[in-house]
Amino acid sequence: MTAQAAARYDDADFIRACRGQAHERVPVWFMRQAGRALPEYRAIRAEHEFEEVVRTPELAAEVTLQPVRRYGVDAAILFSDIVTPLQGLGVGVEIKPGVGPVVEHPVRSAADLERLRPLEVEEDLAFVMETVSILVDELEVPLIGFGGAPFTLASYLIEGGPSKSYTRTKQMMFADEALWHRLLERLADITLASLRGQVARGASAVQLFDSWAGALHPDDYARYVQPHSRRIFDGLADLGVPRIHFGVTTGELLGAMAEAGADVVGVDWRVPLTTARRRVPEGVSLQGNLEPAVALGPWELVEDRVRDVLRSAGGRPDHVFNLGHGVLPQTDPAVLERVVELVHREGRVAPPSATEAHGTGIGVARG
Repeated sequence: MTAQAAARYDDADFIRACRGQAHERVPVWFMRQAGRALPEYRAIRAEHEFEEVVRTPELAAEVTLQPVRRYGVDAAILFSDIVTPLQGLGVGVEIKPGVGPVVEHPVRSAADLERLRPLEVEEDLAFVMETVSILVDELEVPLIGFGGAPFTLASYLIEGGPSKSYTRTKQMMFADEALWHRLLERLADITLASLRGQVARGASAVQLFDSWAGALHPDDYARYVQPHSRRIFDGLADLGVPRIHFGVTTGELLGAMAEAGADVVGVDWRVPLTTARRRVPEGVSLQGNLEPAVALGPWELVEDRVRDVLRSAGGRPDHVFNLGHGVLPQTDPAVLERVVELVHREGRVAPPSATEAHGTGIGVARG
């Protein structure tokens, strides 16, 4: 089933862009495209809590499908949460509205690691696996599976919830390096099991969210974090699906994130794609990077900024258009519909000879 599902989308623009292969039209999807801004999602949430939606395959599949129907994006991303595998293990994590993941008993000692047993994906995440199966049967575009990177998951577990300073996290990292690496090894194995399970059910690509890695100095990222992200990417290599790596405020880490084993590196809006391209090795695609808040402005501004991103991508075949982070709840869905139309209309991939000759030649059609 995995090979058949993957082969089904080998010629999709999204998959070919992830692999840097020739295609004609720039593909586009949006992080957090499922939910938040969509009235049809809010109608479901009026009757069901977030975690109930995640744990109910029919509801999770419906929410995943909604933005594909409305926007006409080139890929769907599974509706779930990065802490869902931890919840499947019985680790006391609650997703509180307006707050984020909150951990009942934070991980602060070696004894606490015993709560992080190996993930039995078909049992612990049976509802996620069923959601993926439903989607693979219904989607006409590739499905992106996703998981949380070890550092970001560790930050929630150690801090007990979201943090701005990551003080306790860094304290463990610096003061008890052995415990730190044991914790991240376990988290890497949990995420790897989840991602492999999603691909086994038919996901055509995966994205690893290291949302808060930007809090780290590049040397600390290389020593304390990169080996564990590499553990995940290496563990996915045999599956042959594109592997995307994304974090926020990670401009100084882009090269290291690529070297962890990613096929695609997501770029937030703070770094121009031309700069990101210099920091990321050849052979690695880029994803991004319209600022989400721009979509709250007048259409003339949105239009200009979309074209700026396309120009910065240079018509290369190794670019997936996206936001530089997730869709904001205040966003008018009609604006995102127009963004997709604009990217599809004007985002053209230059022929191989043109990109080879001009390096960053403009690939935006003006006609």
